[in-house]
Amino acid sequence: MSLLVVGSVAFDAIETPFGKTDKIVGGAASYIALASSYFTQNVNLVAVVGDDFPNEFIAHLNVHGVNTEGLQVKKGEKSFFWSGKYHTDMNSRDTITTELNVLGDFDPIIPDAYQNCDYLMLGNLTPKVQQTVIERLTKRPKLIVMDTMNFWMEIAMDDLRRTISMVDVLTINDEEARQLSGEYSLVKAAAKIQEMGPKYLIIKKGENGALLFHGKQIFFAPALPLEEVFDPTGAGDTFAGGFIGYLAKTNDISFDNMKNAIIYGSAMASFCVERFGTERIVNLNNDELKNRISEFKHLVKFDL
Repeated sequence: MSLLVVGSVAFDAIETPFGKTDKIVGGAASYIALASSYFTQNVNLVAVVGDDFPNEFIAHLNVHGVNTEGLQVKKGEKSFFWSGKYHTDMNSRDTITTELNVLGDFDPIIPDAYQNCDYLMLGNLTPKVQQTVIERLTKRPKLIVMDTMNFWMEIAMDDLRRTISMVDVLTINDEEARQLSGEYSLVKAAAKIQEMGPKYLIIKKGENGALLFHGKQIFFAPALPLEEVFDPTGAGDTFAGGFIGYLAKTNDISFDNMKNAIIYGSAMASFCVERFGTERIVNLNNDELKNRISEFKHLVKFDL
């Protein structure tokens, strides 16, 4: 099944208690596209970069089967850049620099070859841009998944609520769920958010796993305990890529299959945090992925 990924392809500079980087490739769509490519070979990308962006990474995407026809390259302009520093707990961070550059006036152009996509993954962008993508598709996809963040809740809540009402699955973290709903209890928060439109809600809890809600149904997936965590920056996007990639591969959007997709997404995210940026998820092999899934099985398997 064909998957359309829309989001940022960008540069990051990251400092954690375990090291720091100069400019490296980041951006939501970079992580999503790479992660999803391990499950489906029909991934189409819509994003924008400046002519400072390395062709080497675009080639990596192509090797992974990602179609980059929809990747706009703006001559004479710079790519989006973010830099940040993580605190010791690796859950909180300080933003040092944000330079929108080409992302400031991003107009998502959907190539004809991308129309009639079966699955749509909207990475974190302005809600208006996400809405524009949905409106420019000639046929509604089988499933639309959307990621967002607290920044848009603070400056564009009306646009955000309108866009949320148009999607099937919303993915946010626990802090954002509480902010969006006004409820501290995540169960109450999930009920309120589902009333806004999405049939499914995924609440990411970082090192404490993820929750999937659908009506009164709830599924919890733990995060895999790791010996080393170098960089959590792209973990949520890598999770989303594994999740939507698995659904596109199986073409089954039942609640039970979404449970499986949550586990595959969690497995992909566990790889991502083991290195800085996209380094760890560029060259995974099937055996590594199978073994990591087995670790998740053993982590939660028990008999009563």
